[in-house]
Amino acid sequence: MTEISLPHVGSLPARLLRLYAGLFLYGAGIALQVESGLGNDPWDVFHQGLAVRTGWSIGTWIIVVGAAVMVFWIPLRQRPGLGTVSNIVFLGLFADLVIWVLPTPGHLLVRWAYLLAAIVVIAAATGLYIGAGLGPGPRDGLMTGLNRLGLSIRTARTLVELSVLAVGWLLGGTAGVGTIAFAVLIGPLTQFFMPLMRPRG
Repeated sequence: MTEISLPHVGSLPARLLRLYAGLFLYGAGIALQVESGLGNDPWDVFHQGLAVRTGWSIGTWIIVVGAAVMVFWIPLRQRPGLGTVSNIVFLGLFADLVIWVLPTPGHLLVRWAYLLAAIVVIAAATGLYIGAGLGPGPRDGLMTGLNRLGLSIRTARTLVELSVLAVGWLLGGTAGVGTIAFAVLIGPLTQFFMPLMRPRG
């Protein structure tokens, strides 16, 4: 998920609603992109590669990797929030749930529709999730922690995501045109959705 941060307003129940709606939509976006078969975002290439090698579900590996990444928060002096813990616990569960109920498309046009819908949904979900202001996701915290050590956010994100992409591809995860489309479109779409999803009040 993106490292963009926004000031939050509103009551705790409203922020919790934004958080969990955002996490559900993000999980649905992951499921759509995985089921498109056209290429996942770098982290999900890694999660899928691990799933291919072990037989565990992608969602299970999203949870396991999220928890493992938290170990690196300790030397980076990052502090988790409720959003961080919720990301670890629920994102993988939501992704597995939607993968389970979502029909696998056969026609190429439907697969492309899945892919484009995935990128839009993830961008909108990011606006909801970040707007809740309840803590970054574990993978985002890794990158912001590296930023505190002197790396730029761009450099930290590039190094981390290229690393997990390469390892995931070698393990058997799906990388392809969808991976490129995600990399190109997710930034502008997230920037578009963030003001629309900004809490009012």
